[in-house]
Amino acid sequence: MATPVTQTVPSPEIVFATLNAYQRTGALQAAIQLDLFTAIAEGHKTASDLAAHMKSSEKGTRILCDYLTVIGLLTKSGSEYGLTLDSEVFLNRNSPLCLCSMAEFMGKIEDISHALTNLADVVRQGGTALPGEGTVENDNPIWVSFAHSMAPLMSMPAEFIAKLVEGQPAKVLDIAAGHGLFGIAVARHRPSAHIYAVDWPAVLAVATENAVKAGVANRHTTIPGSAFEVEFGEGYDLVLLTNFLHHFNKPTCETLLKKIHAALKPGGQVITLEFIPNEDRVTPPMHATFSMMMLATTRDGDAYTFSELETMFRNAGFARSEMRELTPLPSRIVLSYK
Repeated sequence: MATPVTQTVPSPEIVFATLNAYQRTGALQAAIQLDLFTAIAEGHKTASDLAAHMKSSEKGTRILCDYLTVIGLLTKSGSEYGLTLDSEVFLNRNSPLCLCSMAEFMGKIEDISHALTNLADVVRQGGTALPGEGTVENDNPIWVSFAHSMAPLMSMPAEFIAKLVEGQPAKVLDIAAGHGLFGIAVARHRPSAHIYAVDWPAVLAVATENAVKAGVANRHTTIPGSAFEVEFGEGYDLVLLTNFLHHFNKPTCETLLKKIHAALKPGGQVITLEFIPNEDRVTPPMHATFSMMMLATTRDGDAYTFSELETMFRNAGFARSEMRELTPLPSRIVLSYK
């Protein structure tokens, strides 16, 4: 049996590739703007055909397609390009799961780009270099963009969460509702459910639009303002807490969880959606690396392990918590019970 060869000569490849990683973002943004993936899905396969269809140069089109092939978003056979399974499902505008709108939020938000450009300063001080509280500054307009652009990514986890809901909840609190899809999905699957959505007024306008489109507007009430300041009321069967706790430190999270605990009926449930790294904090990659985004864009945020989240919920008075995987999506779910 051959002995595995251990690398003994250092290679600069990872350094070179990482310093040039912004090219991946630029290439994907360009392809989305040109509707390249949709064009290939519709039968335009060669650089010359694609260039004519997209009204772009043949040279530029060929180089872009080759680059996307190298990074795994296209295939190439002879002179013809094709879609991978991922690009067919998520980057073809004819697909019901198309995520192209995400580029409007993730690729063009100047505050996020600025925060990452000045990351050395962020690391020195342990939190964002952005003004005020960073992206969680009161009524930050970034969340209106988020609500419009990121909704397609959330449609799948919203459906998954709706199916996890136990019984027929009559009163559901959707905290930091954003686009509103999580509460809306519960309302569609549970005819008994009335959703109370909390977020900033301009963001809730997007959620209301989506509730109207989904036909559940008569069971969708908005509570405008900060989740830390507004009155929730009481008697909730279910609370949806999606992609929110990571913006804050542990004491702040526990303050909110105590408020949620008080709003729940006995036996009530909280469904939390988060990036949750393993205890080693370096796996799985998408969960583990999310801490960097929180470091760059918030004062005190982090990606918390399940043991940390479990402790926060327990300190807030919850009886038990359990984690569920959301494969193949890059999130995990925590179910907590009063």
